[in-house]
Amino acid sequence: MYVVCKEHVELAIENFVDEYEDAPDIVNLKETEFSDWDPPVKCAECEKHAEFLVV
Repeated sequence: MYVVCKEHVELAIENFVDEYEDAPDIVNLKETEFSDWDPPVKCAECEKHAEFLVV
């Protein structure tokens, strides 16, 4: 699972495919709320605001 900004979505997809050998689902964090989990605020690759969950 990767929480990233728009700039790092492609990198997260590549890392996911390399690790799991399967295509990920991409979730827009602005459009989705989770009842039991608060996603990180910052991108896993930089200090920008996290916008997508690659899972």
